[in-house]
Amino acid sequence: MPTFRYQSLAADGAITNGSVVAPDRSAAMRLVVQKGETPLELEMSAADAAAAVGRRVVRPVITRSELADLIRELATALEAGLPLMQALRTVRRQAASKNLQVILDFVIERVEAGVTLHQAAKEYGPPFDDMTTGMLRAADASGRNAEIMHQLADLLERSVELRREVVGAVVYPLMIAGLIGASVIILIVFVLPRVMKPILQAKLDLPLPTIILMDASDFILAWWLVILGAMVLAWISWRNWLAFPANRLRFDTFLLRVPVVGRLVRDIAVARFTRTLGTLVSAGIPILSALRIVRDTLGNAALTRAIDQVSDKVTTGQSLADPLERSGHFPPLLVQIVNIGERSGRLEQMLLHAAGSFDRQVNNSLKLFTRILPTVLLIVMALVASFVLSAILLPIIELQKAVG
Repeated sequence: MPTFRYQSLAADGAITNGSVVAPDRSAAMRLVVQKGETPLELEMSAADAAAAVGRRVVRPVITRSELADLIRELATALEAGLPLMQALRTVRRQAASKNLQVILDFVIERVEAGVTLHQAAKEYGPPFDDMTTGMLRAADASGRNAEIMHQLADLLERSVELRREVVGAVVYPLMIAGLIGASVIILIVFVLPRVMKPILQAKLDLPLPTIILMDASDFILAWWLVILGAMVLAWISWRNWLAFPANRLRFDTFLLRVPVVGRLVRDIAVARFTRTLGTLVSAGIPILSALRIVRDTLGNAALTRAIDQVSDKVTTGQSLADPLERSGHFPPLLVQIVNIGERSGRLEQMLLHAAGSFDRQVNNSLKLFTRILPTVLLIVMALVASFVLSAILLPIIELQKAVG
């Protein structure tokens, strides 16, 4: 266990120095208090601190939906008039999952040691991201804990709903694409060689589609293991390529230019930006801090870079609306709303009111996406099926002519 060095105030008023061995800082502080002394400073020894930095601490996490429920329950307990520590213990007693219990035990222990709630959440790490810790920091600073935590819960719940809508929109098209690929592979590898066997024995001239499919069938059967390895290697290479910020920026910029898909990505990011920024500003977080938090929630490197540029302009004293408009990535309606909100001094209200409108735009984009993509996939499937059938039927017709 690590060693903690401390400076404390003894009962006779003398300042003493010493050290204790404890599993963590809060336990060390309790040991000092048990000696009848008041801790003034408490730090882990340099060697133990370096060893702790070198060790990677793996802590249990919860889903974003469970985090929203946790924040909601805590906000309700605070709204009922319970002190923070009592509210945390009440929620801990009702925690159903083991991971949630571990998280709450850590937070309770740190808050007992004198750390604020947002600092305890930041020390724990995921699932507490920058947005969550920023909102909790605003709650600690403003004294409006219950109100701001309810806003945070609303924001997390809307984020979960949006993710479910996006996943629900792409599941069916992906299933169709998977079925198309599996059907083509089965036809080429298993069906085509059997059908072509008598035709090859007859030594007839094969049409071009049949030659292409036969060559593809022979290649897959001979090199299937290499093909699988190449696919895995390509996927790993793709992930590593995207890990570089410059490459990620190129890909995300290209993604925004793709018809239908780019509009969907932008609408989702704008809806998230509007609701999150409005909630953070209404919670009392300064606009620059709110922008730094929002940038990490957009999910697109091109839009993130645009927000960084907006933050730089706002730092120099410019308004928020002008750099948003010059970036070219944000719709005119959002720029107009921000402009009116800044001029009227009601930016947070305007953003929160506009969030519903952008949410509806996301739903419309999702509907358009789910209508177009299956249609495109069905057309692709029809073309592939026509090619395969022609490759199979044309030599059969030639065989019948030769026999007849």
